[in-house]
Amino acid sequence: MYTYLLVDLLTISLPFVFSFEKRIGFAKKWKYVLPSILIVAAVFVTWDQYFTRRGVWGFNPKYVIGRYFLGLPLEEILFFFCIPFSCLFIYEVVRYLQKQDALGGILKPFTNVLIGMLLLTAVWNVDRVYTSTTFLLMAVLLAVHLYVIKPDYLGYFFQMYLISLIPFLIVNGILTNGLRFIDAGPVVWYDNTENLSFRILNIPVEDFIYSMLLLLLNTTVYEYFKKR
Repeated sequence: MYTYLLVDLLTISLPFVFSFEKRIGFAKKWKYVLPSILIVAAVFVTWDQYFTRRGVWGFNPKYVIGRYFLGLPLEEILFFFCIPFSCLFIYEVVRYLQKQDALGGILKPFTNVLIGMLLLTAVWNVDRVYTSTTFLLMAVLLAVHLYVIKPDYLGYFFQMYLISLIPFLIVNGILTNGLRFIDAGPVVWYDNTENLSFRILNIPVEDFIYSMLLLLLNTTVYEYFKKR
């Protein structure tokens, strides 16, 4: 089964087609999207490669096509292109439809509370490498945005992230559960000693923060190129 490849292709298909919709004009922004994705993908592929070598997570060879790059399945590399592309499309739709940041005055206190929760979780679980690394990096990135960069897009990002949780649950649900009646197990497996062992629809809670980190980095670099 080519389960992982199908997940990648289905994830990017609709955003790619609707990129040519004239009002959003996302296709015109590809010149900012592609370099942003390449830069962030280089970081995450390196991280992914290291965690795969450590056995923090791994991939079921039954559900990948068998082509590897830097020790990772080709589908895993494509993941860092397909997911950010699709979510940056959602981000631009949010910005088009929501002319003003809907979070307004609650953005700063909400972000501060989130930073605090992430830091506490990271410190409390320093022996769990997936938990501590992901939560700490997310807390640092949010703090940099809130107190150093002070961007005008953070509220829009949170709205995009909340919307992206719908396809996230489908995509990651397939990867961590497999396709019932077709696959005999998950496409991606995790060493539960390196995470909190708390799952939502069998998706490790760390994956939700990992996704947020991936998408915020992509949004940050994307906005940088747009404003140059």
